[in-house]
Amino acid sequence: MSPIDESKEFIPVRIAVLTVSDSRGLAEDRSGDTLVGRIEGAGHILADRKILPDERDQIADQLRAWIADKDVDVILSTGGTGLTGRDVTVEAHRDVYEKEIEAFGTVFTIVSMQKIGTSAVQSRATGGVAGGTYLFALPGSTGACKDAWDEILRYQLDYRHLPCNFVEIFPRLEEHKRRK
Repeated sequence: MSPIDESKEFIPVRIAVLTVSDSRGLAEDRSGDTLVGRIEGAGHILADRKILPDERDQIADQLRAWIADKDVDVILSTGGTGLTGRDVTVEAHRDVYEKEIEAFGTVFTIVSMQKIGTSAVQSRATGGVAGGTYLFALPGSTGACKDAWDEILRYQLDYRHLPCNFVEIFPRLEEHKRRK
């Protein structure tokens, strides 16, 4: 992995976690727990946490609410990225994206293939940006959440990560809205 520049100060990011499930409540939400533990363990701030059913409109509405909330910098959702009829999280994310981060899904697939082989093709993990907020849709398994955080997000959400990271470009995500 690329190095961390220890001479730079760590900047905590405010992250909201959304679990998408028709069957889980907070007590059974192991994937959400996994993400919360990693977020807080890395020194970031849990901005909010919710569980919603696999309903595209409800998911998109929650994403929009968090995008509008200036106390949320990043949204991580878990669940609903598969291929079944009820898996609509990716579509809900794409309903709100201004720009998709295509390479996130590609890198996640590479990481997954090292762990689960060709079964990685069954995930549609995705990332994007809207309203100056990063959004990432992760599969609902704890293993996938660990992989996404441990291999990708913990680095890209650390301002000290070299050669570049998502945090350093926060101020420029909405530069197109500035007056000329």
